[in-house]
Amino acid sequence: MTKTTRGLVVGATAVMLTAVAVASAGIHLRGQAFFQDSPKELVDEVWQIIDRNYVDGTFNQVDWISVRTEYLDRNYTTPEEAYKAIREMLEQLDDHYTRFMDPEEFKNMQIDTSGELTGVGIQLSQDEETKKLVVVSPIEDTPAFKAGIIAKDFIIKIDGQSTEGMDVNDAVKLIRGPVGSSVILTILRGEEEIDFPIKRERIEIHPVSYSYQPEANDRGIGYIRLKQFSNRRRGKCEMRSKI
Repeated sequence: MTKTTRGLVVGATAVMLTAVAVASAGIHLRGQAFFQDSPKELVDEVWQIIDRNYVDGTFNQVDWISVRTEYLDRNYTTPEEAYKAIREMLEQLDDHYTRFMDPEEFKNMQIDTSGELTGVGIQLSQDEETKKLVVVSPIEDTPAFKAGIIAKDFIIKIDGQSTEGMDVNDAVKLIRGPVGSSVILTILRGEEEIDFPIKRERIEIHPVSYSYQPEANDRGIGYIRLKQFSNRRRGKCEMRSKI
């Protein structure tokens, strides 16, 4: 069977089919309150969703039945233990298009695709090798952009707190905040450490930009740049966080 580049994004409150970019519809799990008391049920629920909906009937050559047996033989006392087990379970599929989001990650994804946010205006990721927090790019005409933060800057401190060992979600919590409040980002650029005091603003995301270059005979060249999707256009599951 030919395996297509289509998978699932599994959230603790919803599952979305990324191949057709369904942002707010999809396959809904039972309420979070239920899974607080029954984390093993969450593991089984996710397994069943993959079992019903995964597009490759061989599960990428994985014995999916055995996976269920292995993970349901374990005891889970907290939702966090279930989240970890689910991620391990999905890793066996070796499919970058299938991933699990816990409630906090799902909330951040909704903010990322909402078309606006309150923060400083950067796209943040984590370097796969060094695990440092790295700026993918500043968002144009935002406080971070105006302050001079650039792509490939490493964020090594947030308000004086070291980011060593910090994941993107924890950094997002520290950097986002009320409109008008300030945050100091310490950037490592080459060998130089630079402090950037930045005031947070409400930032509207403009996913489309354009320009026009006129030419002779009343003709010209139009350029349209589609930077991302948001639910003001169509939904998208974003791997990076915007803050």
